[in-house]
Amino acid sequence: MSLGLEKLATESSSHYDNLEKMSINELLVNINNEDKTVPNAVEKCIPQIEALVSQIVPRMKAGGRIFYIGAGTSGRLGIVDASECPPTFGVPHGMVVGIMAGGDKAIRKAVENAEDDIEQAWKDLAEYEIDENDTLIGIAASGRTPYVIGGLRTARQKGILTGCVVCNAGSAVAAEAEYPVEAVVGPEFVTGSTRMKAGTAQKLILNMISTAVMIQLGRVRGNKMVDMQLTNIKLVERATRMVMNELNIPHEEAHELVLRYGSVRNAVDNYKQAK
Repeated sequence: MSLGLEKLATESSSHYDNLEKMSINELLVNINNEDKTVPNAVEKCIPQIEALVSQIVPRMKAGGRIFYIGAGTSGRLGIVDASECPPTFGVPHGMVVGIMAGGDKAIRKAVENAEDDIEQAWKDLAEYEIDENDTLIGIAASGRTPYVIGGLRTARQKGILTGCVVCNAGSAVAAEAEYPVEAVVGPEFVTGSTRMKAGTAQKLILNMISTAVMIQLGRVRGNKMVDMQLTNIKLVERATRMVMNELNIPHEEAHELVLRYGSVRNAVDNYKQAK
């Protein structure tokens, strides 16, 4: 029985053929040429992304969270974006959560048939006591993943804000989301390998969503990550330079403030209050 994959842009035949006959340079140049088309596809989605972010922000201000669900590369990209929010913006772990079909073990190794279970995503989400203040974003290059479809469908029935990031138009996943984002990037360089252009588009869009939300929540001051976690020497030095520039003080004094107060925001605010 045909799955109808031939109708999906992400499954369409590559613009290139006989890849094994190409030189290394030809392979790299042609992959890069395909990749150059991705930002244009994402640009067309900005109104959809804006609509979704505009709905997320007030819920986050009321104590809500963002949940990403996906399978394979899509699920891993959600986990990456979620895991970077605490160190980048200083938010608690659990404010942005990435969940993938097959659980954490699927991050490194595919779990057979995990994405085909239409009931499992809601079971996974229920462990977090997801509610109406939260947002659920389904990530699926094909727009057909049962795991994502089921999670969005149940969440929407329960009054939870739903969005999605897909790379085909008019997909089943988009139909289940109130605020779909559809980045149609077209055929992959290697036919059907959606970890490539589709994955790049999804990463760009998730960057846009989480960064815009965190800025709206006040987690950036000027253009600086003033709440970033100081987890290594590089980040402590970055924070020190930020405090130096903000307060026009020497390196040694700025460094001491950063170590004492634990963040750029706290260092700057306490210094100004003391004055």
